[in-house]
Amino acid sequence: MDSMTFWDRTAARYAKSPIKNMEAYEHTMARTRSYLREGDHVLEIGAGTSSTAILLAPLVKRYTASDISAEMVAIGREKVWNAGLKNLDVVQAEADAETIGTPPYDAVLAYNLLHLLEDMNAGVTQAYAQLKPGGYFISKTVCLRGKWYLRPVIWAMQAVGKAPFVAFLSGTDVEHVIAGAGFELVETDTHPAGGISRFVVARKPDR
Repeated sequence: MDSMTFWDRTAARYAKSPIKNMEAYEHTMARTRSYLREGDHVLEIGAGTSSTAILLAPLVKRYTASDISAEMVAIGREKVWNAGLKNLDVVQAEADAETIGTPPYDAVLAYNLLHLLEDMNAGVTQAYAQLKPGGYFISKTVCLRGKWYLRPVIWAMQAVGKAPFVAFLSGTDVEHVIAGAGFELVETDTHPAGGISRFVVARKPDR
């Protein structure tokens, strides 16, 4: 099953699922807010049903939320309409699309996404291409390297269409790919300490 089909099938359930660790989520949002400015044009890739986009969009001038799933996008657009946000666009696009929305952007955000990309290098490279010089790429990635006991479980679920593609990454893997795309690493963090999600802020150098 391809990624688009999987997320289309799970969109309604995903939209109803609560955030599992609210304290960690709020920490990520606080760190993200510290890099955003009122005049910014922001892109979020893998935005799901746009819950985070709705939270952050009021802080910036323009915000584009993108997702591969048409069903996720439809739910997101309804939520944005209900929220009355005029500066937030929700579009369907793959994370490694050559152009999403109207670049260049001041910041590109990717939460809980990079480990789900079959070609993470392409996704990060395109994020770099869509940023203005000096712009920020802010990501948080589930890192399952070392969790070997999960591999057969996930493989079995994938075989019956119950799980998407998942890359077993380490925090070092994520940072290596981001730096390899040309970014300068600004901030890295694992929160909560001892957890499995790596938060990385990287900057596109001024040219």
